[in-house]
Amino acid sequence: MNVLRIHEPGKIMLRDEPAPYVTATPRVGEVLLKMAYVGFCGSDLNTFLGRNAMAKADVIPGHEIGATIAAVGADVPDTLKVGQTVTVNPYTNCGTCASCRNLRPNACRNNETLGVQRDGAMREYLAVPWTKVIPVEGITLRDCALIEPMSVGFHAVARAQVTDSDVVAVLGCGMVGLGAIIRAVRRGATVIAVDLAPEKLDIAMALGARYGINSAKEDLARRVMELTNGAGADVVIEAVGSPATYVGAIDAVSFTGRVVCIGYAKSDVSFQTRLFVQKELDIRGSRNAMPDDFCAVIRYLQSAPVSMDRFVSGIVAPGEAQSAMEKWAAAPGNVFRILVKW
Repeated sequence: MNVLRIHEPGKIMLRDEPAPYVTATPRVGEVLLKMAYVGFCGSDLNTFLGRNAMAKADVIPGHEIGATIAAVGADVPDTLKVGQTVTVNPYTNCGTCASCRNLRPNACRNNETLGVQRDGAMREYLAVPWTKVIPVEGITLRDCALIEPMSVGFHAVARAQVTDSDVVAVLGCGMVGLGAIIRAVRRGATVIAVDLAPEKLDIAMALGARYGINSAKEDLARRVMELTNGAGADVVIEAVGSPATYVGAIDAVSFTGRVVCIGYAKSDVSFQTRLFVQKELDIRGSRNAMPDDFCAVIRYLQSAPVSMDRFVSGIVAPGEAQSAMEKWAAAPGNVFRILVKW
């Protein structure tokens, strides 16, 4: 079968490798999936650029999946059937660490995400435990590949405990940030979208953000204060992963506000820590997503008021992956999602 591997920084290779179980029955408790669409995400881009310290060598990337069931093994519930449209929860959890014991397996200390710590979904067939398979109805296979990144944004809103009385500023309007905007809007919050790209701000406004701030042209903290009568945002969700946006989140949040961090900053961040104390801030990490977040995204997509076409920057064949990643690396701010069609 065809497989894409990030062989070394800057080089993604299409290879022919043995397919799992194509002529045999999957192992007990496993489901064989035939890939239809798999998305490249920011972590894949960082792996391609040699900046992802968590990724294993020569990794098969990809964990944003739209697939159909090709075969099922023994002891798989009969709710999972051949031909069914599905996506996948791509995270593992050990069941014994503090996160798992606290019923937060998304933050498992020993997690191995598809396409990062273990080989992912950029291949024609993938076998996974049935417990990680999520059936999907009423959504195209293409849009199934958007569920996982949106669920990460949905989870951040849950971590922030957003309510309809909150003003929520979302820094970064990529796929994850747009997921956070959608979820916050659906909870009744007043949402401020922040990005450098006018096109992304346009989409955020179409999704229900009340205000848009182009941080390339406007001072983030000053503009947030203007929009909130000097109070600041009750919640700031950092969905970029840069020192500037981490510092900006602390400056823009209100006294006693909540800052939720999704993005990984690739270099050290210098803070005025007095603001942590003076504002008595709640600073929370947000990692991956919970099953409930996946379900909430699916419900949204089943009746989404806007087309998902604008979320897809390009659909490429496996053999075009190298050029697609090079173009993304050259202009990262212009891309939401690149999907590989298998």
